[in-house]
Amino acid sequence: MRWLAIALLVVIVLLQHPLWLGKGGWLRVWEVDRQLAEQKEINQVLELRNAGLDAEVRDLKQGYDAIEERARFELGMVKQGEVFVQIPERAAAEQAAAVIPGKAPAAPAAGAAAAAPAKAAAAAPAKAAAPAKPTTAVPQPAKAAPP
Repeated sequence: MRWLAIALLVVIVLLQHPLWLGKGGWLRVWEVDRQLAEQKEINQVLELRNAGLDAEVRDLKQGYDAIEERARFELGMVKQGEVFVQIPERAAAEQAAAVIPGKAPAAPAAGAAAAAPAKAAAAAPAKAAAPAKPTTAVPQPAKAAPP
């Protein structure tokens, strides 16, 4: 009787092994299900991006407003009769280094005095490349031609 119970237990284990660990077993199904959920999330993000791109393409095909906006902001173009105005922003470093009214700047040490011109020369290109505010074009009234 004992041998029969052991034999039945072995048969059950042999039958369960492919169910849990085989090629189409539960572990593989769970892994594929996890991959499917991950891919669905990726697809949802891509569908949102595609919808935005589709709306932009439709807008560019149908209206001139989107084309004009791109020409202004990406290419820096202005309409005829407009005056181009650009106001550069002060760099954050310049604002932090600005002298506070009523307070004298600290005097540099003797060793730092020699390094000051080198620092100023190195900082000059950085100031020139400071980011600028978005530009705006202001329409000007057309001038009448003299008779």
